[in-house]
Order: sequence, then C-alpha cells, then structure tokens
Amino acid sequence: MSRGAGSGSAGNDKFEGREPKYYDIFTGLFVAILLVSEITSTKLIQVGFVQTAGAIILFPISYIMSDILTEVYGYARARRVMWIGFTSLVLMSLVLIAVEYMPSAPTWHNQQAYNVILGFVPRLSFASIVAYWLGGFANDFTLAKMKILTKGKMLWSRTIGSTVVGQAVDSFLFIGIAFYGLIPTPVVLQIAFTQYLLKVAYETIATPITYYVVNKLKKGEGLDVFDYKTNFNPFQFGVGEQADAK
Repeated sequence: MSRGAGSGSAGNDKFEGREPKYYDIFTGLFVAILLVSEITSTKLIQVGFVQTAGAIILFPISYIMSDILTEVYGYARARRVMWIGFTSLVLMSLVLIAVEYMPSAPTWHNQQAYNVILGFVPRLSFASIVAYWLGGFANDFTLAKMKILTKGKMLWSRTIGSTVVGQAVDSFLFIGIAFYGLIPTPVVLQIAFTQYLLKVAYETIATPITYYVVNKLKKGEGLDVFDYKTNFNPFQFGVGEQADAK
C-alpha cells in the first residue's frame, strides 16, 4: 500500500515505502486474459451436448486471478485492476470499430471475414464491459466480506462462494446482451446457464491451484490483507482507504 493508504497503524501497512513485487505481473496477465477472452467469445463451440462461447476456455481464469488479487492485496488494489481491464476493453472495442470502417487497401479482400468475426466484437465488448464490471465487483466484494466473516480461514468457501455470486451476474448479463435477438431465446438461456455451471465447476476444480498461488504470494509479499476499513466504492481508481494488512 502506498503511504497514507493504511486504515490502521503504520505498522500494519506492509507496502509502505515499497511497491508490491508481483502485483504488476498479475495485472498484466489479467488484462491479457480478458482481451483474449473477448475475441474468442465470437465463436460458439460445442462441448458434449451443449453449446457455449469459446471464451469458456480462458475467461474463468480471470475470476480466479481476481480472487487471488482480492485475497492477497485487498479489494482496493483488485478494484484498480478491474478499472484497468475496463479501460482496455473500451480501447480495444474503439480501435476495432475504427479499423472496420476505414477503407480497405485495394490488395486486401478480407473485409467480409473481418466484419463477421471482429465486426461483432463491439457488441461483445459492450456485453463484456457491463457483465465484467458488475460481475467482477460482485465477486471481489463478496470475497472481501467473506474473508472478514471467516476470519481468514476456509479460503475455499470464499473463492467458490464469490464465484457463485459473481459468475451468476456475469454469465447471464454477458450472454443475454451479446446474443439476444441473434439466436433463439431458449438457446441464449441454455448457453448462459451452461456458462455459469462450467465457470463455477472450473473455479472449484482449480481450488488447489488457488491455494498454492495465494500461499506463495502471501509469503513472497509478506502480507495478508483484511478489508476491515476499506472504502468499497467501485467508482474509485486509487487505493484510497485500504485495508489492514497482517
């Protein structure tokens, strides 16, 4: 945490006078996963007897990383990553729209292919921005509050519990906004429900990995953040009033 961001005594502020060692790495990976997932969402894939968006391969990892960020660094720093991801999604969408409508070079004959795949991305971006913003903050808020409630014990309960809440918001909003009117409504609901179940299962199966990474990070950073006095206003970008760190 930066100087002045602590909510308790200065002795609790383990980041005072230095930057966290691994925070920027997780931030970069989180944004990369988010943008790749955006593109792969344009394809519906068949998994067994159900249909789902191609992003199911990678996107659930963003929620696992969000859990790790909130658990280790606290809600305020996880919120900062959320806003960086939000800005990146908006930027990618605007650039793709601009390129779509710019005149094609005479030697390039793939405009239709671009329109079919990347031309759909602006709508997906809007769906992702709304779903990601609401679902992501619901996830982080739930985890931070559950950490206080469980006194830092039973990590599995808050990683899975926060996913149950956050992914419900994310899955149904994203699929509904992205595909409503393009495919039959029963299929939209089926895809959303399938996405939701797969993402929760994904998080549950990945719990041992989450435990490993969280424990390594806490040891490497030398802190364990509890959001007792954190300002949970989602519209802030800075760390602001941060949590107590043990």
